[in-house]
Amino acid sequence: MTTDVLIIGAGHNGLVCAWYLASRGLKVTVLEARAIVGGAAVTEEFHPGFRNSTASYTVGLLNPQVIRDMRLYDHGLRVVLRKIDNFLPTLGPDYLLAGRDGLTKREIARHAPADAQNYDAYSAALGAVVGVVRQWLLKAPPNAGGGLADLLALIKLGGGVGRLGLEDQRHVVDFFTRSAADVLGRYFSHELVQALFGFDAVVGHYDSPYSPGSAYVLLHHVFGEAAGIEGAWGHAIGGMGAITQAMAKACREHGVEIVLDAPVEEIIVEEGRAVGAVAGGKTYRAKAVAAGVNPKLLFTRLLPEGTVEPEIERRMTHWGSESATFRMNIALSELPRFTSLPDPGDHMTAGIIIAPSLGYMDRAYLTARTEGFSEEPVVEMLIPSTLDDSLAPAGTHVASLFCQHFPYDVPGGWEARRDEAADAIIAHVDRYAPGFAGSVVGRLALSPLDLERRFGLVGGDIFHGKMGLDQLFSNRPMLGHADYRMPLDGLYLCGSGAHPGGGVTGAPGHNAAAAILKDRRKLRL
Repeated sequence: MTTDVLIIGAGHNGLVCAWYLASRGLKVTVLEARAIVGGAAVTEEFHPGFRNSTASYTVGLLNPQVIRDMRLYDHGLRVVLRKIDNFLPTLGPDYLLAGRDGLTKREIARHAPADAQNYDAYSAALGAVVGVVRQWLLKAPPNAGGGLADLLALIKLGGGVGRLGLEDQRHVVDFFTRSAADVLGRYFSHELVQALFGFDAVVGHYDSPYSPGSAYVLLHHVFGEAAGIEGAWGHAIGGMGAITQAMAKACREHGVEIVLDAPVEEIIVEEGRAVGAVAGGKTYRAKAVAAGVNPKLLFTRLLPEGTVEPEIERRMTHWGSESATFRMNIALSELPRFTSLPDPGDHMTAGIIIAPSLGYMDRAYLTARTEGFSEEPVVEMLIPSTLDDSLAPAGTHVASLFCQHFPYDVPGGWEARRDEAADAIIAHVDRYAPGFAGSVVGRLALSPLDLERRFGLVGGDIFHGKMGLDQLFSNRPMLGHADYRMPLDGLYLCGSGAHPGGGVTGAPGHNAAAAILKDRRKLRL
């Protein structure tokens, strides 16, 4: 079977890459290991009558240009906003809400008037840095060792930062190098207020908010938009699978062939070029191969031994890949009632963040390092059925629990400790919402090992590689190959292991397609 471009993985980035290539007239085949498209952005039934987003669980980073180009709304995607963005409960009567139309500032003022006065300054500093980041989301970063084009890209990057005022340039340095606690401490003194913004620094990031570089992880989670509102988070009606199903429809409309139940066993390399893959016992040949998988998986499992330089193989063997994430889907007989805000309301549509201080988040990280996994984990709960009644039977609900920190290598192994961790998480939520444990009628618990086995997320890493400074921008996945072209002719990286990194953005798929299209003559496409 022969095609122009063979794409490994029908996750959202693989589908985005396929669409941009097919829309320019190329013949594209996508190989997917599972029986459903979407990678980690899928909706599945996990308990009789209860459906939910299995892994990725909220919309906020999907690039608006990708949405427009692929006409995802015309293909069935519908995104609704949370009525309130975030709700931070405590064990006592205190709580904090965040949202649009001035709600965040009013809530901050209710807790700390001085912090409310600083909120605008913080938002301005954050906005200046986000503006720089957004300019590079749909572009390849300057590539070390490249030619004139990369030199010009480096000059353009410097020019973009240079056009900022001196204070904003300092903000850029701060957000790219300092800890979230350092940055937030300059503006806010109240624990709940710091926690509201600091949570983004530990989402899918196995580290403390006091660690240098964690401010960038915070930044990474706020550069997006939902339903046209910058910085907002929303819900895809029908779950995250609605996004990738819409993408698959757009792809098939342009003739993309999507082959399911086709796990790739090996990439075919001939005379120093990637020329296809073996999947499901069949051979697929192509003029180029684009992989949407974790780069560690690509270089250590899919490429035949000896096809890249030993130093490249050694480097990618040690690619940092762990987000220490435990993911749960819960079927509920009723909505939880939190001690700090027990009456039902719009806060049930929010991201409910159980992490009332930066110190709490730090302890969650430290206990994971010393005790196996967090004794008091950082938990974000979403209850998407408050916005989407298609997910659960009438009168019942589904909840997504995204939990930190649960390392991949846990003493005793995850097969033995999965239920122990799941029970501990439910009991912990029950402390904040008494009766929650009794309302659980079904659950799906996914340890880091389960995330690896089910979705190919090496080390359970939701981002296809840690978002530390050594693995970002021109270093992602390695210096000299940040332009989506891998150190093997005809091989490209189109997944989240490439710039700009993790999250359901579509940007790596878009950018990898641009690189392939630029190489059309060389590839004879």
